[in-house]
Order: sequence, then structure tokens, then C-alpha cells
Amino acid sequence: MPGRNVQGVITKLPLLVFTDLDGTLISHADYRWDAAKPALDTLRAIGAGIVMASSKTAPEIIALRQQLDLEDWPAIVENGAGVLAPNSHASPPTDEYLAVRSTLNQIPANLRRQYRGFGDMDVAEIAGITGLTAEAAALAAQRAFSEPGVWSGTPEERKDFLAALAQHGVMAREGGRFLTLSFGQTKADKMAEFIATYSPRHTVALGDAPNDVEMLEAAEFGIIVANPHRKPLPLLDGERHGRVVRTTLEGPEGWNKAVLELISILEVT
Repeated sequence: MPGRNVQGVITKLPLLVFTDLDGTLISHADYRWDAAKPALDTLRAIGAGIVMASSKTAPEIIALRQQLDLEDWPAIVENGAGVLAPNSHASPPTDEYLAVRSTLNQIPANLRRQYRGFGDMDVAEIAGITGLTAEAAALAAQRAFSEPGVWSGTPEERKDFLAALAQHGVMAREGGRFLTLSFGQTKADKMAEFIATYSPRHTVALGDAPNDVEMLEAAEFGIIVANPHRKPLPLLDGERHGRVVRTTLEGPEGWNKAVLELISILEVT
């Protein structure tokens, strides 16, 4: 957030970073972020802001934000369906999530049974499908806005499934592992609100999945982090104009190198 220089003059936030987590800042395979520590430390040293923008729930983000010492910054949760305020440890109400689940259960049974959401699973199954510990899986199950799940039907049935949901105002977003249902809002929507609030000199967004595309395109600089565990994103419009680039290193290693290179190019202090 803005600070003051030695003369007491208010200084503008040099850089505001919006980052996806799984497969981006956090390793897809083992959920570790250690390799990104040099860049995280440098961002703190120059007074930059770091906003997590993830499909993860508020309880998951609360724990991660504390581990990464980012509690002074807001976070975008559940793919942009909600926001976690700075230094907040309170979970949002679950009314919107319950409405998504109710809508899901109203669509034709032949389509409904092809989708298995977190609400259809117990903690042990969520842990098994995500690779999370039981404790972390329990946090992932505490939904407030959206329902992640696995589609098992054909591509044609998937189209019918999404069309049936859309009739009730429910949209689907594809992430690194799951097809996530909600009543709309994207990471980019919340990103625009935070840019208006903090008025940074520069913005950068990092991500690896389709649910990151709007955010990558909306930032001044977009960085697609390599994730060999999923199909690569198609060529983005920003890449044609040099605003969006791709890393060769994956996950936190790629995140670290790309952020340090950008800081050097921008000469932000």
C-alpha cells in the first residue's frame, strides 16, 4: 500500500501483483512455494502489493496468506466470486454456495450425475482427488460462493450441462484441476476494483489456467506460468502485442524468475 518517503511525502504503490496459486505461485505437484521466496522478499523490499487470486476458499487463503506474510493485502477467493479483506480471519456466509448447489440439483438427472462436486464428496475424497492433507481438504470443503467438481461425461453432454446451468444464471470456469460453478464474477472483475483502490504505478498478473485469462489480459503485464500438468493456454491477444509472456520454468520457479526479471526491467524501488 502507499507509503511515505524520508520527506514524509506519500509515495505511489510501485507495483501491484495479482497471482493465481495452484500451478503458479504454488507447485501443482506438492503445493510448495519455497522457490518463489526470493521474488516475494524482493517485492516486499520495494513496497509492492501482492494479491492472491485463486479458486481456493477464504479459509484456505487465510492460512496461506498468514504463511506468506501477506495479511495486509486483500485476496480474491473462489475464482473472483468473493473477496477476503486485509487481515480478515472471518469466513464469508455460505448462502450463495447453497444456492449454486440447489441450482445444480435442479438440472436433468442424466446431466447432473456426470458432475461430482465437492458438495458430493467427503473430506477424504477431496483429499484424494486434490492431493491435499485431510486438514487442508477440510478447508477446501468450506465453500461460500462456488462449487468445484469433476466432469465425467462426454464433451457434448458437457455443453448441455453448461447450457442447463446457464438458464439459472450459473456459470462454469475451468481451472487447473476442476470445473467450478458460480453465479459469475471473475478474477479480473475484482482485480479492477483493487486497481482503482490502490492506484499502482504498474500491475502484473500471473496464472496458468483458463480461469486466469481475463486477469492476464487485463493487467499491464501478464505472465503465463508453465504447467506441464495441464493443456497449455491458447495464444492470447496480449502475447501478440508483447504484454503477455510465458515462462519456461514451471510453477514457483517460473514465477520467481519472471517476477525478478520484471522488477529489473521496470526499475521499481
